[in-house]
Amino acid sequence: MEFGFDLLAILFGVAALAACIDAIAGGGGLITIPALLWAGVSPAQALATNKLQGSFGSFTASLNFIRKGHVNPRDMVLAIVLTFAGSALGTLLVQMLDPGILMTILPGLLILIALYFLFSPKVGDIDAHQLISKATFAFTAGFGIGFYDGFFGPGTGSFFSIAFVALLGFNMTKATAHTKVLNFTSNFASLVMFIAGGEVVWVVGGVMAVGALIGAQIGSHLVMKVGARLVRPLLVVTSIAISIKLIIDQYGTVISQTWDHMRHWVG
Repeated sequence: MEFGFDLLAILFGVAALAACIDAIAGGGGLITIPALLWAGVSPAQALATNKLQGSFGSFTASLNFIRKGHVNPRDMVLAIVLTFAGSALGTLLVQMLDPGILMTILPGLLILIALYFLFSPKVGDIDAHQLISKATFAFTAGFGIGFYDGFFGPGTGSFFSIAFVALLGFNMTKATAHTKVLNFTSNFASLVMFIAGGEVVWVVGGVMAVGALIGAQIGSHLVMKVGARLVRPLLVVTSIAISIKLIIDQYGTVISQTWDHMRHWVG
């Protein structure tokens, strides 16, 4: 598949914007995955290429938190292993599905995750009390959210953050630091499986990875000035609008025929 300079430039900008928004409010995948589908790649390729560009940002963030002493990977070995396993399994499953089925369910999944972002509680609003052990967390949240990230992905960071606060009682800084480590783990596991399956579009993924690095830097500086109050509704509206377009593109003929039948029946 050939990609012109203009299309690559657009995807570069999309990745930068998504990474900037992801740093402020999370959910950057709600923008990058529809954009990749719009660019004409298959659903599996869209998920795979999104993992390539997403791995760069999550690795950089994880490394920074580890260097600053906010997280010790040795204390997370079980969670890392089970998150890796869950993500790898989810990626294997999604590659086994028929592309037509994926194209049918992806727009619906995008809309559901967008609605989650609209109505989900902020991490800071959740009472911080430890409810389960770290081992139980690894087997449940680690494996489960890892599986979701391998199968689909958008919103994974938010899910991990809420789980760390609600289930282990972590404060926001500690939850964010640990989230980045597991987010990178699931991204990397999924990327490895997608590479093995030959699904990554390297040219697009490389260009978007550079854009994601730049966008993440900008977003980290804007996060204290803008916050998520404005970005979250924008993310939701954009995601739902693009998802509806994907649905119309796929079912446009059926929708048009149904509408004509209804008008004929009413009139």
